[in-house]
Amino acid sequence: MTMDELHAFVIGAAETFCPWKPRHPMSMDYNNPLKEEYHYYLIGRAAGFIALLCVILLFSWNIKEVL
Repeated sequence: MTMDELHAFVIGAAETFCPWKPRHPMSMDYNNPLKEEYHYYLIGRAAGFIALLCVILLFSWNIKEVL
């Protein structure tokens, strides 16, 4: 896995796992890893969603145990 592939994956995972509105829109004008490694970005988004879902499920399970 190259650094561009890893960077695209991490961007996708972070955008999904931390669903805050971005402060600065990402421009496709400059040379960024999303231009050529978009499939890694999509895989990262899927992994981020699965991780977020697991955190929510674990949190709700723990709350149910406490109550």
